[in-house]
Amino acid sequence: MTGSSTPPVPSASDARFDALVAEADAASVDGWDFSWFDGRATEQRPSWGYARAMAARLARASAALDIQTGGGEVLASAPVLPPLTVATESWPPNVARAAALLHPRGAVVVADSDEPPLPFADGAFDLVVSRHPVTTWWDEIARVLAPGGTYFSQQVGRESVFELVEYFLGPRSPEERGARDPRRARDDAEAAGLEVTDLRAERLRIEFLDIGAVVHFLRKVIWMVPGFTVGAYLPQLRSLHRQIEREGPFVAHSARFLIEARKPVFSSTGLR
Repeated sequence: MTGSSTPPVPSASDARFDALVAEADAASVDGWDFSWFDGRATEQRPSWGYARAMAARLARASAALDIQTGGGEVLASAPVLPPLTVATESWPPNVARAAALLHPRGAVVVADSDEPPLPFADGAFDLVVSRHPVTTWWDEIARVLAPGGTYFSQQVGRESVFELVEYFLGPRSPEERGARDPRRARDDAEAAGLEVTDLRAERLRIEFLDIGAVVHFLRKVIWMVPGFTVGAYLPQLRSLHRQIEREGPFVAHSARFLIEARKPVFSSTGLR
């Protein structure tokens, strides 16, 4: 007589994995708010303090544009906004979130495809800002800046969080490793006719304290592992969960650079 087989009892580690992944997979990824990571992941912040420095520039501006504002959280953190403040965003859930935050402050949110051209007149803004743009369209930035106007941006640098990217995707090509080089940003800005007045870069330690933080990060920062889903990467996630439980936090390093560029007051002909 053959007895029926008994399903294996999940271990405590397996149960914890399932609970952490389910919670992270269900969490909202709208906007650019990272408070969900409190107690789950840590990241060093750049020494220059982008939000504080951006706010100081906004307080002196008369017309400002925030490109790829996300949910508007960073722009809304500024105590003072210029009389004319406009933000662009492409993802519909973020457009709605940004509008809810910024409209009460008198700022306008424009749904934009993040592709040239920007829907604004030449010389419309004396300040253009952007935190972590996916792509920087330098010619368009130069076009919408007024003479003497400034572009101020914190951007993702080369090989940012590649320890995590390569865990899931394997070694990256030399071309991918060389992307987002701050020196290339300087060259592109100058090719568009802007004068780079500040360029700084830093690498910053990140610790993922549990597998839920990894899942939420890859769902939120979608360009790290394109097409990421829990189902598609379940074996790697289980393996990484066991590694974190055995060895402690998964350590990676983000890359950030700050760039500030000014549009000359005088053209190459010497005329205003």
